[in-house]
Amino acid sequence: MDRELDLLDSSNTVYKLIGPVLVKQDMDEAKATVGKRLDYITGEIKRYEAQMQEYDKKSDQQREVLARLQQEFQKAQAKVALKA
Repeated sequence: MDRELDLLDSSNTVYKLIGPVLVKQDMDEAKATVGKRLDYITGEIKRYEAQMQEYDKKSDQQREVLARLQQEFQKAQAKVALKA
C-alpha cells in the first residue's frame, strides 16, 4: 500500500473506507496513516519474534532439566535393580 501511495501525485484522489462509506482523504494524511500502520505491524512482528526466541530458550532449558532428571531416574533404577 505504501508503494502504491508513492506512485500517486497530489492530483489523485484517495478514499478511506469508514463503515460502509468511502470518505475522501488528504494524500499526506493517507501516507501518514499507512506509515504508522506499517510501523506498528513491524513493531509487533519484532515483539513476537523476540517472544518466540525467549520461549525457545525456555523450552531448551526445560529440555535440559528433563534430560538430567531422566538420567538420574535411570541411575536410581539401575541401583535398585542391582540391590534386588
